[in-house]
Amino acid sequence: MLLLPLPSHGADPDPLQDFCVADLSASTSVNGFPCKPVSKTTSDDFFFDGLSKEGNTSNPFGANLTAGNVLAFPGLNTLGISMNRIDFAPGGINPPHSHPRASESVLVIEGKLLVGFVTTNNVFYSKVLSAGQMFVIPRGLVHFQLNVGEGKALAFTAFNSQLPGAAVLPLTLFASTPSIPDQVLTKALQVDKDVINTIRSKFGF
Repeated sequence: MLLLPLPSHGADPDPLQDFCVADLSASTSVNGFPCKPVSKTTSDDFFFDGLSKEGNTSNPFGANLTAGNVLAFPGLNTLGISMNRIDFAPGGINPPHSHPRASESVLVIEGKLLVGFVTTNNVFYSKVLSAGQMFVIPRGLVHFQLNVGEGKALAFTAFNSQLPGAAVLPLTLFASTPSIPDQVLTKALQVDKDVINTIRSKFGF
């Protein structure tokens, strides 16, 4: 009997209090930020209006992401949820990226978006979404959203993490500090150094 595997549980532990509004002045712990004292908690701690404002899309990607995670909305602390707003100019893209700590659902509010992800077996799944339609992105997989409509587009993305994190591939590869060595990028991408330098220059490096 001692050799039999012990049962395991794959879910987050149940909370031991009604809420735990983040004290953002403290450093994070294993399960989020320390709790703000209940005596100092107000209704405003559970309210966030940041997703009501249209973002500025005048950047190279033509898209703007407004994050509604625990860093912007302390009431989410320990709840395991968050939400972003993404505004797209015509032709704008939320470039290929991944979220290491969360799965994602994409809901289109306005316009038309091509949404897709790639599996670890290099299989590409995608769909063109219109207003009211959704698509789900499994945790950790590289994905993107591209505005394929004629006008602006708007989407909301929801996560099963208060702080899903994001590794944006173009920035990860070409705008890291310090830079990834040229010989790594030239070998990995099978291009010469001039190509790497050209791409880096697009990001101000």
